[in-house]
Amino acid sequence: MYHIPPLITDLALILMTAGFSLVACRLLKQPIVIGYILAGVLVSPHFPFMPSIRDTSSMNVWAEIGVIFLLFAIGLEFSYKKLASIGRHAFPVALIKVLFVLGLGYFAGRLFEWSTADSLFLGGLLSISSTAIIARTFEDLRYKESPFTHFVFGVLIIEDLFAIVLLVFLSTFAITQTFSGVELATTLTKLLFFIILCFVLGLYFVPTFFRKLKKTLNDETTLVLSVGTCLMLVAIATYVGFSPALGAFVMGSILAETHVAHNIEKVVAPLKYLFSAIFFVSIGMLIDPALIAQHWMMILIISIITIIGKFISTFLGSIMSGQDLQTSVKSGMTLAQIGEFSFIIATLGMELKVTSSFLYPIAIAVSVITSFLTPYLINWSDPVYRWLSSKIPPAFEQSLNNYSKTVYEKSSSTNFIAIFWDLYGLKIILNSTLIISIGLFFSKFILFELKKYTTHTMRLELGMLLITLIIALPFFWPILFGRPAKSMAKLNISFEKAKAIHVGIIICRSFISVLLISFIIGQFSSLAAVSSLLLLGVSIIYFPLSRYAETLYYFFEKGFIENIKKKD
Repeated sequence: MYHIPPLITDLALILMTAGFSLVACRLLKQPIVIGYILAGVLVSPHFPFMPSIRDTSSMNVWAEIGVIFLLFAIGLEFSYKKLASIGRHAFPVALIKVLFVLGLGYFAGRLFEWSTADSLFLGGLLSISSTAIIARTFEDLRYKESPFTHFVFGVLIIEDLFAIVLLVFLSTFAITQTFSGVELATTLTKLLFFIILCFVLGLYFVPTFFRKLKKTLNDETTLVLSVGTCLMLVAIATYVGFSPALGAFVMGSILAETHVAHNIEKVVAPLKYLFSAIFFVSIGMLIDPALIAQHWMMILIISIITIIGKFISTFLGSIMSGQDLQTSVKSGMTLAQIGEFSFIIATLGMELKVTSSFLYPIAIAVSVITSFLTPYLINWSDPVYRWLSSKIPPAFEQSLNNYSKTVYEKSSSTNFIAIFWDLYGLKIILNSTLIISIGLFFSKFILFELKKYTTHTMRLELGMLLITLIIALPFFWPILFGRPAKSMAKLNISFEKAKAIHVGIIICRSFISVLLISFIIGQFSSLAAVSSLLLLGVSIIYFPLSRYAETLYYFFEKGFIENIKKKD
């Protein structure tokens, strides 16, 4: 008699039920996501009229893999170039939306006479929309190539970054009952540092790596390498304290700049469909009809608050960021749901034992209801726009369009900070990130390991510090002496003004360099007494090494720029 693990029979039940549900959705011309959720209800333990799955823990792991592949696929279609171009307009929308809905959820909880913790966690779980639900709905409705979808994905990605910061804030508040601005700022800084570092190293090494292997790449090799790099960055992101979905999206964005991006998207698609199906079915499995019947009025009210609050905040934020009326309406209708991050926030409250037992099932029910309505809200967005456009005065709509055009126009600024940013800002940020990474790597990893084999701590630290500074020297060179990104003439700066601000630019670049050197020295704790002597030594040996630094830096810069610009 043969025996098979419960996982295999559970997968058979899930996929067969999901398959029949999808056929029914196709025949009825309904969104596929609805079929997956209904399949989850049918195979859940709460539906006694059908066999139910037995190994729920394995299903949760597979569902998380589904989110990883879904975000990886989004990253393949949403490169860093698109994020950079959309980010400055998507950021204020995400910020306004998160803060507005967070406050709305909190006040709704207080009106229900909930505790402060319950109200705050309610606001948190309502504030983040579902990237997975929207991505799959766009694909089902064939909206992926629509212009407003890039803007929506930009808002979603920035929201996911906010969600990480929000988790830190809620955790700190739950434990201490106070708000820690320092810890929040630290988390945000680490997050930005992680993304910039992945961007710099990824865009230098990954496209070059795939270009070198161009002649040996077939579908099988491409699939294995791309999935391997994706899961590698997922593991790194998780290790440093960020979500697996963030790592998957970042690697997808990096691979989007390679010459095999289209082929990667093609070979990964079957995995994305398979695992994302399990993810959406797992959402349906969370539905408990008994709990919904018990709290149905509260669930209905919170669902209405979520949809209306997210529509209003996204609509107003989009208008303020310079989007036209149609894009603002469609974005508001699209982002009116909660999803996977809401489960994480609700689970966090339970694990910390600061929220009531009813909050988690309410969050699940609201997520299912709003996810179920998402495809219909997106389809209704055009009629809502036409109705709204017919009701507002034409002069007001024209004013909105004029405002949008004005916001998107690039206007030159004449203040010193704007000029300094245009000339050196990006170059200083990227190279500073590399310098800090080199310092942390040698002090926290290499030095830590070598200390196990010697008792001469001072000598070891001094030697490692010199090695660190020499390796980092090519990235100090552009901060101190590198050419500007633009000429003063292109910024419409007169010769007299350019001459006047040149001294300020030298001071700023020197000050930043001193801060970075001080940071590296500070990582080697026993060397405070010899730091002055060391700085003198570095100054003496700098001139012989300056040619090495300049040549090596421009070698790195050339490869980096080629990978950004070139796509075979």
